[in-house]
Amino acid sequence: RTPEIKLKVGSLEQNDFPENYFDAITLFHVFEHLAEPKQMLEIIAKIIKTNGIVVFSFPNISSFQSKIFKGKWLHLDPPRHLFFFEPKDFINIMQGHGFKIIKKHYFSLEQNPFGAVQSSLNLTTKKREVLFESLKGNKNYIKEYSKLNLFFQKIFFVFSMPFFSLFDLFSSVLGKSATVELTFIKLK
Repeated sequence: RTPEIKLKVGSLEQNDFPENYFDAITLFHVFEHLAEPKQMLEIIAKIIKTNGIVVFSFPNISSFQSKIFKGKWLHLDPPRHLFFFEPKDFINIMQGHGFKIIKKHYFSLEQNPFGAVQSSLNLTTKKREVLFESLKGNKNYIKEYSKLNLFFQKIFFVFSMPFFSLFDLFSSVLGKSATVELTFIKLK
């Protein structure tokens, strides 16, 4: 820790920041987990300075992956994900809170191709996210799967990633990738 950086832990509601306090706020894969997203937007609109930047990233419920994999889609992430938004609807909501969209980014090499790999594998297993939990080292979650099964899942991952990366590039151009990052500026 450095003395120049003041670190506060907890939710925005708990910290009671003054109005027009922040130059920038980022919520990377946070918003879909919030029980009260409307309340959070009201707080953000109050504590961000005029011309301040707010960046959100979240699963794109209007993505090709969402439509193809439906209930097996990795980014549904039940029960942790509570809300989903189509990017156009989220932009409209933000405009209603005094923000203007300045950037839309759909390509995420970190999130999207792996999401397609795991969603494909979810179609073949009883449990969701077996490969993901295996890569995280969650032995308790994957104990019912043989080493051979996990090996084949990893082989599928290696060989399918190039295809799903290209698929995500294509999806991104159309605004239909699995995740979206939206950058807004506060107008007033």
